[in-house]
Amino acid sequence: MTEAADTVFIDGEIHTLTDPDETHEAVAVRDGEIVRLGTTYDVEFLAGTDTEVIDLDGRVLLPGFIDAHTHLTTVGKYLVHADLSAAGDLDSAVSILREHAAETDGPEDGEWVRGYGYDESTWPEDRYLDREDLDAVSEARPVVAFREDMHVASVNSVVLDRYEREMAQANVHYEDGEPTGVLVEEAVDVLYEAVAPDTDETERLVAAAQTHANERGVTGIHDMVRGSYAPEVYRELDLADELSLRVRVNYWADHLDALIETGLRTNHGSGMVQTGAIKTYTDGSFGGRTARVSEAYDDDPAEHGSWVVDPEELQEIVQRADDAGFQVTAHAIGDEAIDAVLDAYAATDDPGGMRHRVEHVELASDEAIQRFADMGVVASVQPNFLKWAKPGGLYDSRLGDRRTETNRYALLEDAGAPLAFGSDCMPLDPLLGVHHAVTTDVDAQRLSVTDALRAYTLGAAYAGFDEERLGTVEPGKLADFTVLERSPWEHTTEIEGIDVAMTVVDGEVVYDGR
Repeated sequence: MTEAADTVFIDGEIHTLTDPDETHEAVAVRDGEIVRLGTTYDVEFLAGTDTEVIDLDGRVLLPGFIDAHTHLTTVGKYLVHADLSAAGDLDSAVSILREHAAETDGPEDGEWVRGYGYDESTWPEDRYLDREDLDAVSEARPVVAFREDMHVASVNSVVLDRYEREMAQANVHYEDGEPTGVLVEEAVDVLYEAVAPDTDETERLVAAAQTHANERGVTGIHDMVRGSYAPEVYRELDLADELSLRVRVNYWADHLDALIETGLRTNHGSGMVQTGAIKTYTDGSFGGRTARVSEAYDDDPAEHGSWVVDPEELQEIVQRADDAGFQVTAHAIGDEAIDAVLDAYAATDDPGGMRHRVEHVELASDEAIQRFADMGVVASVQPNFLKWAKPGGLYDSRLGDRRTETNRYALLEDAGAPLAFGSDCMPLDPLLGVHHAVTTDVDAQRLSVTDALRAYTLGAAYAGFDEERLGTVEPGKLADFTVLERSPWEHTTEIEGIDVAMTVVDGEVVYDGR
């Protein structure tokens, strides 16, 4: 006699996202694993007296979204500190910071006033916040506002008085010999260290961000970690059975010695927390004009960007990590940086077998796109960045006509390159990314609904060596599901507005928004 299921989901529209795609009405789960797919009539035979029966009432069930590039504690900071992502202009950003300063005007809340996620490219002023703007928030407390790409920060005079001497002059913007309060790259790192959360604060940030992620249908993340207590917090939550996200920890390259010494390798860990890749920078960002490009910036003809990690040092990091048995993932945005990473990977024995990754891949040449496919290197990209690709957007101002050569997901897909979607938490919202990938006007960027969803499920699972247990809805795979109120195939122009009805991890409902 067949053992009863723990849970059955019936009367739904279940998209397995296998190739070719197939749909079913119902799915049965036992011990966190999918055991049967079929019609509601067939699957209900596995419903015993203790089985939970969840009526999907026609809703769409998909494999759980896996966000292949997150900074989860940063999401928590948006939720706990001032969220500047919705500021429509400079004045509203300053107002949000003022309100937050007033709400945290007490010793128990700490001295700093912190804001996260502003994007000046969407403002009519089209300029960074500066020291005068933030002096208007407070002249007594240190105030910092991080741009959403986290490569640029704006600070007030208090912060400059305390920390300017620790910052590389090349990373501090000056005007008439005076610092403007705008900082980029390594100067921003000084602030990260100054406001770094302790273990208790990290746990609070992770808890808030985990709830937020589950509400958006996210069942797994690849988290980029540097100098953080997050790995400890993830493992403690896992041991306490309080983790509702599968976490793949991609450690920064400055942790490599410690990882080798402790014997960790890529894919070590539990069913919920695993060691992922070694992460490194190469260049900066388009927002800060620090992405390394072969052709000068359209709005600054003298500027070609900069190396955060130069090609020679990058080669050393890649070779050492690869030799030690680690997958490597490198941030590369400009075309020169992307080429440098591919060159470094080409010098390893088996870049495709190790599934080495490039994060962002915003301005890849035709030749680079073919190299991704030929080498089997994973393009770990962020479709929400297409918001900058529209006429008049950030890419237009920085790159001019080259804006249409950014984020060419269709060309990567057609070439056969492994494609994984993530958000970089700008914001953490897979459906927003899928929406942009499906509705962009540029053919080279646009994917079908199925291909975009697969990049956020099976593609991200592959980037984390997880395609055998995650990424599709099939018997034998783990029961991680995202349930949507409406079909993205039937509402292709409204995908960003589709609500997540339910999120399921390991067969357990971790969010129910029905």
